[in-house]
Amino acid sequence: MVSARAAERTDASALRLAAMLLLAGVLVTAGAGFLHPEGADANDHPAIFAVYASSSSWTAVHLAQFVGMLIIIAGLVALYFAIDPSGGPGLWLNRLGLLTAGAALALYGVLQGVDGVALKQAVDAWAGAENGDKAARFAAAETMRWLEWAIRSYQSFVFGLALILFGATVAVVAGRVPRPVGYLMALSGVCYLAQGWVIGTSGFSSRNQLPTLLGIVAVVAWAVWLLVAASRQKPSQSERA
Repeated sequence: MVSARAAERTDASALRLAAMLLLAGVLVTAGAGFLHPEGADANDHPAIFAVYASSSSWTAVHLAQFVGMLIIIAGLVALYFAIDPSGGPGLWLNRLGLLTAGAALALYGVLQGVDGVALKQAVDAWAGAENGDKAARFAAAETMRWLEWAIRSYQSFVFGLALILFGATVAVVAGRVPRPVGYLMALSGVCYLAQGWVIGTSGFSSRNQLPTLLGIVAVVAWAVWLLVAASRQKPSQSERA
């Protein structure tokens, strides 16, 4: 049974803002990902480093990816205020979700600094090196790549945990947000945990395609559902005042 107090404290305007920010962040991230240079197996370092070195849009693409994640985290912050449990397990789940989302954003900033700047400089140096320096430059670029694996792995773990915590909050409170939205949020979080494990153990292998696809579909599904649910809500008394 949902209490009237819990339902009233779920701010419909904040809920709409959260859903719009989350969808916008997903679109920006997906658009940047579409522009990401490809053309070789990501774990075939000599081949993929040559692709990266020839890219003129590398830094801009990774900056756009960071902006997309920033918008997504802003959406989770808006969701935190929209749910706003007054007490019980939901209160602490919501707070932990907010803290974890902040940590995920910080890790993502470090990730894009390593991937978008350090790795690019390393592969450029390797591509332009004389034959005698090629091996050392390649080793430096590969070290940057492995550092990227490490940070992306842990960022995926932390971001996945944030989604699970917010999903659990929605499932526990279930005010104006339908409880199945929380289940979908938690499912998308599990997909990110799987991504973190795959990247941490085998890099950017084909094994990551399924959890990545499922995670994207789940995030889009619950964000759209959240927007539809928020659009159907009548303003609370505090919003009308």
